[in-house]
Amino acid sequence: MNAENRIPVARLAARPNCGACKAALFPDAPFELDEAKLNRHLKNDDLPLLVDFWALWCGPCKMMAPMFAEASKQMSPQLRFAKLDTEQHQNVGGRFQIRGIPLIILFDRGKEVARQAGAMNTGQIVGWIRQHLKG
Repeated sequence: MNAENRIPVARLAARPNCGACKAALFPDAPFELDEAKLNRHLKNDDLPLLVDFWALWCGPCKMMAPMFAEASKQMSPQLRFAKLDTEQHQNVGGRFQIRGIPLIILFDRGKEVARQAGAMNTGQIVGWIRQHLKG
């Protein structure tokens, strides 16, 4: 998940693995990020990245987690789904001006495309993604 992999678009649905570690490039669940991994993904990923900014103490975050995971199953491999614990990585909260959680931010080629605060169900997450991803 941390090595650069080049996969032809036509092969994305074939569930490819990392050339270095052999892990699935599109796991069945969102993967955890820290600040360094987030920076790498923002710099190197050609696919959109949806990040759920959350914290362990946040009730709505816990409520939304399984729905975010289900949305990732429905939308992969069109984009990557990741989670970042804002309590563990407080610098990220300031950097992205996070004022409330849960918060999802959609990035495309390192640029923020859209953000949405508040808990959402699976259908709302998928609909929101489709609204903001053109093409």
